[in-house]
Amino acid sequence: MRTFMFSISRPKKTFAIVSSNQRAAPASSIHKCGSNFLQLSRKEDGNVESALVLIPMLILFLIGVQLIVATNIRNIEMALAQGDASARAISHQYQSGDEVLEVGGRIEKIQILVTHRTRTLPQLVPGLAVLMGGNPESDVLGIAVIEPTNP
Repeated sequence: MRTFMFSISRPKKTFAIVSSNQRAAPASSIHKCGSNFLQLSRKEDGNVESALVLIPMLILFLIGVQLIVATNIRNIEMALAQGDASARAISHQYQSGDEVLEVGGRIEKIQILVTHRTRTLPQLVPGLAVLMGGNPESDVLGIAVIEPTNP
């Protein structure tokens, strides 16, 4: 097994890392080395610079996640609204918020069912909704052709 020694020297401070097969140092020198290491690790050099970089990056990341979540919620709500519209158009069971439109000419008129679905979006960035001017929500439409009934 090889022995190695690694040391870092600074003014008035020396740290040494030695392998286990070297002779043990006296307890007082180990305590002194440990206390110097703790003093060095307690310094806060660079913490302000890290915070100045990390906080804007975290806010930018959360805004990106907010946009992704909003897009996915809108897509899910659109699929659900379209499914609701299709099911109601086939079964002729309408709800109070549904709209029935008649489209067509002289020969045949087609009835179209329009359903609305609204959901409030979660807020991942505190205060972003206030800056945007309101409570963010997803409002989607579902459209389906109403099947004619046989008399």
